[in-house]
Amino acid sequence: MKKRVCIAMLAALPGCLTPTVGAKTWTLEECVQYAMDNNITLQKSGISRKSAAEDTRLSRAQLLPSLNFSTSHSVNYTPWTESGKAVVTGGQVEASVDKVSYNGQYTVSANWTVWNGNRNRNQVKLNSIAEQQAEMDSVTYARNIEEQIAQLYIQILYTKDAIDVNKATLEAAKVNENRGRQMYEVGQMSKADLSQLTAQRAQDEYNVVQAESQARTYTRQLKELLQITGEEVFDVARPDYTDGMALQAVPTMSSTYNQALENRPELRRALLSVQSAELQGKIAKAQRMPTVSMSASVGTSTNSLSSSGWADQMKTRLNTGAGFTVSVPILDQRSTRTAINKANLQKQEALLDIRDKQTALYSTIENYWIQAENYQNQYKAAKVSTQSAKDSYDLLSEQFALGLKNIVELQEGKTRLLSAQQSELQAKYMTILNIKMLEFYKK
Repeated sequence: MKKRVCIAMLAALPGCLTPTVGAKTWTLEECVQYAMDNNITLQKSGISRKSAAEDTRLSRAQLLPSLNFSTSHSVNYTPWTESGKAVVTGGQVEASVDKVSYNGQYTVSANWTVWNGNRNRNQVKLNSIAEQQAEMDSVTYARNIEEQIAQLYIQILYTKDAIDVNKATLEAAKVNENRGRQMYEVGQMSKADLSQLTAQRAQDEYNVVQAESQARTYTRQLKELLQITGEEVFDVARPDYTDGMALQAVPTMSSTYNQALENRPELRRALLSVQSAELQGKIAKAQRMPTVSMSASVGTSTNSLSSSGWADQMKTRLNTGAGFTVSVPILDQRSTRTAINKANLQKQEALLDIRDKQTALYSTIENYWIQAENYQNQYKAAKVSTQSAKDSYDLLSEQFALGLKNIVELQEGKTRLLSAQQSELQAKYMTILNIKMLEFYKK
């Protein structure tokens, strides 16, 4: 089956079964939860979401003033000093009497962008949207993982039921072969007819082995998706009421689609892309606006050439200052106009993307709805056909044992029964798959 199945099956499948000694049976819910906790790609998407959250925090912090402290220290060496001369250091006149002197500067400065056309505030909103988009990406990937797990889970259940059917067919083939051997020994069956019964029994054994091989393959794929390594026995829990799951009411097309429009993470992300493009347009337009910023600083210095002490120098050389700056853009070589146009184009693309996703969503849901209706009707008819083929084959087996039917008639009856059983299994699990997919899109 190439179709997907949804995590909504969690509610429909049974709870955890009691594990056997040395083995664990996994419910669908346990498989999904294990993947949510251990899947590496999903964990990477969580890291991307956290990284986007850090960008949002950074842009919020940039609305506040910056505060910096700086200090510089230097040692000066004057090999030939001239007595009676003086030097100016740090705005102060010092007597030049030492060859080696030390100078220290200490400054605290603050800067604050008061207004820049709301670019900084819109950047906060833009980063917040990017954070939400990262979250939607994570949710989308998580749902994809859930669908893949559920698909493999249903594949395993389908194959296990097929194994049971093939084993039952094999047992019937063994009974017929033993009966044919008895009839051959008393001269009531030819060796050619007995060979046909033996060949059929061998074919049924091959069918069992093939079905078991498929089950192991699907189980290995599920373990790989869960990223389970080791030699521990892995098996899935089998529900005992799949017939009822296939006969439940099919969700309506309109209600499923309307709820999917509100809940699907892909559509929610596409809507966020429209908002993102609008904000980028506002940020681009703000490049034409003036920028107003304020600054302030407090500083002092010390020098070893001064006759005053360190504390007195720190006090007497203390200086403060404050000011503001207005920057007005005049010519920016069309960068603003280009940024505005590209933001508008991005918005148009995002709107088209929404329409495209809505169309694809409707088509997908409609397909699941049609498939669910069709396979459910097929399943109802297949149950009747299987029971009729079984009754016919049981009667043929009894007549064959009495010598009233030949080997050809028996083989034809068996072929009809096996075909009916396989059709019933396929219709049942395809019905379950499509119904649960519809329920999934409603959540």
